[in-house]
Amino acid sequence: MDSLLDHAPCGYLSFTDEGVIRMVNTTLARLLGYAPEELHGRKFEALLGVGARIFYHTHFFPVLKLEGEAEEVYLTLRSREGEEIPVLSNGIRREREGEMLSECVFVRMLQRSQYEDELLRAKRSAEAASDAKAKFLSMMSHELRTPLQAISGYCELLLEEVSGPITGEQRSDLHAVQSASEELVRLLNDILDFARLESGSSSIKLETVPVEAALTRAEALLVPKLAEAHLSYARIGCDPDLYLRANPDRLQQVLLNLLTNAIKFTPADGVISVECSGDESSTRIAVRDTGCGIPEEHLARIFEPFVQVDRNRIDSRQRGVGLGLAISRELVQAMRGELSVASELGVGSVFTISLPSAEAGVELAPALA
Repeated sequence: MDSLLDHAPCGYLSFTDEGVIRMVNTTLARLLGYAPEELHGRKFEALLGVGARIFYHTHFFPVLKLEGEAEEVYLTLRSREGEEIPVLSNGIRREREGEMLSECVFVRMLQRSQYEDELLRAKRSAEAASDAKAKFLSMMSHELRTPLQAISGYCELLLEEVSGPITGEQRSDLHAVQSASEELVRLLNDILDFARLESGSSSIKLETVPVEAALTRAEALLVPKLAEAHLSYARIGCDPDLYLRANPDRLQQVLLNLLTNAIKFTPADGVISVECSGDESSTRIAVRDTGCGIPEEHLARIFEPFVQVDRNRIDSRQRGVGLGLAISRELVQAMRGELSVASELGVGSVFTISLPSAEAGVELAPALA
């Protein structure tokens, strides 16, 4: 370490994404009552007070990972003797010698505050706000869905010329209105599903599901979209005797989310395929596309709610509210499985559903999400 940095009038520390300390300057080590070499390889959170550990996991590190930097963050460090030392921290996340590191500077706060109590009060307030948000989203989704469904219904009546003949131009306009209202209903359903999953009020009953039947059901709904987008489709290695444990409707929802995304982000003449494999413990369904791919630095974010990576790369008709993948992951996890992704920019992406294997004719006990 550079001598000026080692003895700077502020603390310096860098740690990996796993929280392992890579470098610490003498100033910070002495402030905490250690020699620098005693801190190398230790966990950064071991140097934090109780409240600061909560804040590190819920705010400080997530902000560093998502935004790349965090400014003027209050933390409480713990010395060797157990003394809690309030500090003001600035951090930045960047690559060093092939490894992503979070580098932080700490300035001691001369006047101690009631930070930890305030943090715990803020946490309780955030939990109450989260519950209120879920209830609000659920209520608004229900209230808005009713008039939107009425709009779609009246469009259908007009298209059937119940009230009299319509022109070709009017028919085209009515189809556009109907399509827009159906899209809004779909988005509201996503919001309602997410609110239910977040609040833990959604229950899921597991059954023995034949993979072939689940895929056939999903494919039947997507054939028109595949044709409209000029895409080829193939099903690979899906043995008719392959079964898994899932809720049929929820599995269908996940499959439709993944296949619809693949269609949206794959250019004309591309290929979408579904590959199946399984063993005694798990069965896997992989949805592969030859689309634009996802930048590696964004892969960790795509399953987060309301996140849409590189919105400028897609047109407005492809933009939703960023809940499809978040809901899909929550549903798969509720069915005791995992949803993962692998992608290469400009080559395509593979989303893999992994669920417990099952045998035909074996009844399963219900499970709650």
